[in-house]
Amino acid sequence: MTPSSKPTAASFASLLETAHTLADLSAEVIMRRFRRPIPIDDKGGPLGFDPVTAADRDAERVISRHLARHHPSHSIIGEEHGSRVGDGTSTLRWFVDPIDGTKAFIMGSPLWGTLIGLLDGETPVLGMMNQPFTGERVWTTRTATQWRTADRKTRRARTRACTKLEHAILTTTGPNLFGDRDRKKFFEVSARARLTRYGGDCYGYCLLAGGYTDLVIEVGLKPHDVAALIPIIERAGGRITTWDGGIATNGGRIVAAGDPALHAQAVKILSA
Repeated sequence: MTPSSKPTAASFASLLETAHTLADLSAEVIMRRFRRPIPIDDKGGPLGFDPVTAADRDAERVISRHLARHHPSHSIIGEEHGSRVGDGTSTLRWFVDPIDGTKAFIMGSPLWGTLIGLLDGETPVLGMMNQPFTGERVWTTRTATQWRTADRKTRRARTRACTKLEHAILTTTGPNLFGDRDRKKFFEVSARARLTRYGGDCYGYCLLAGGYTDLVIEVGLKPHDVAALIPIIERAGGRITTWDGGIATNGGRIVAAGDPALHAQAVKILSA
């Protein structure tokens, strides 16, 4: 693809096939280590405990190697091994988080997933979340979001209508991740929501895309944390932006909602 081109139907199908291959390759590596004794390194430093394991590193390595071999013109931005710039003939960039939710992973919880996102310049092309333990996979077509369940059945994922914050189910990975001011804003929203639950990482966003929850509010996200989730949520009918309503591709403080009216209410509180 040239720098100015956009994926055609045929090229999109090929890119999606690549994403499925990357999910399969990483799943094989990750599942060798899930719920088994595994050394844990802490890369958090003064910011607090931020674990990484060989499963994270090895999964990203197998993804990066496949892309370098089969798509050398594409760039890759990964959580564990940094960036590799393509040869300049393509604006396609893969964003990879091999295990989004490593804390859940090391405690044996299934609320984690492999995130594979593709952008053409700054425009999301496709997104995928793979949960190999439960056998679930969520991905985007050109216009929709699909959810494959453990029984290998695939259905279209759609967000649900929820126009009032008082009726909403809100989730975030954990309140301890917020600074003082952001935590105060989060609890302003939480106090009005019907229900607030913690934990989930990328899985929580997919629950929103599937119509099971209504609102996700988080802070401190990196581009590889959110690149795959933007098209997953938007093509399911939801909205995902920064707290002030800006584009979400660079991460930061993120709010996602299944209903645009609910998103507007949350943004009004969070950005005040």
